[in-house]
Amino acid sequence: MKQKIVIDTNVILSALQSNKGKSFELISKIGNDLFDFALSVPLVLEYEAILKSHLNKTIFTDSDINDFIDYLCAVGIKTKIFYLWRPYLKDPFDDHVLEVAINSNADAIVTYNKKDFQEAQTLGMKILTPKEFLDEMQEV
Repeated sequence: MKQKIVIDTNVILSALQSNKGKSFELISKIGNDLFDFALSVPLVLEYEAILKSHLNKTIFTDSDINDFIDYLCAVGIKTKIFYLWRPYLKDPFDDHVLEVAINSNADAIVTYNKKDFQEAQTLGMKILTPKEFLDEMQEV
């Protein structure tokens, strides 16, 4: 069965900063029907804000970033947030990631900040790094 995940912004940023790591490998598999990923308007807005403020403008123009985000929106599962889980996590800026995961009935949140999502595990949510998720996909 195909898993559904929510991808934290730090994974997206890492993937676009280097094509050598597991985050890039994960992002490269988006749209290949290997897994589903969920997003919401607040999460997409965060992707946009962080990518536009943190990526090298000589490599990625705002237009490049917009095209990438448009692609994510085209292939991702759009999730409406009907119930807010705020404040729930240690870092309040991560609550909207948890909200997407719960409202979309995701199997896992993929992040490099596992410690920030420890409380989500009490709700039955798996918290995985890109490597852990890719390894799990290999096992299936």
